Amino acid sequence: MKKESTKNLLLETGLTLIAEQGFHHTGIDAVLKRAGVPKGSFYHYFASKEDFGLCLIERAATDYEARLKELLEDPHRTPLERFRRYFTEGRDQLAQQECRKGCLLGNLGQELADQSEPLRQRLAEVFGRWNQRLAGCLREAQAAGELDPAADVEELAAFCLAAYEGALLKAKVLKSPAPVDSLIKYLFERILTR
Repeated sequence: MKKESTKNLLLETGLTLIAEQGFHHTGIDAVLKRAGVPKGSFYHYFASKEDFGLCLIERAATDYEARLKELLEDPHRTPLERFRRYFTEGRDQLAQQECRKGCLLGNLGQELADQSEPLRQRLAEVFGRWNQRLAGCLREAQAAGELDPAADVEELAAFCLAAYEGALLKAKVLKSPAPVDSLIKYLFERILTR
């Protein structure tokens, strides 16, 4: 039990530090120090920093996917209301963070996609899973008559996710949630209409 709780502590600490300063600027020693775990213990839990990165991605993805499930499968809202809530809650969280953090896995994708093939592949898998969740919600919107039945929901979900990740990046650069506001307005007034 102690082994698993120490591993979890290292992962949680790593996620916090990486959200603040990026993967490459987060040293193993800094993670160990902040977590209060003895130096040299890292390799007892992870084979390498890349292995640590793979575990971090999966932990962050699992946590986020639980939130996606909650937002996109809420039985008290229509499918498009759920879909919109996904974007508006993300926008609100971004504003609370003063546009500093954005999407952790999107940030990691920008930083690591050209640096490590295993990390790039894991990130691609995660984005694929997110895309499937978004597509499922859009499919429900079609069944409810909220969305054009001819729309390709897989392609539409991929577009929405890519546009959202881009808007989050731009919001960080501008230090303003305005790009996400524009995306939400355009999606729900122009693209996701019947």
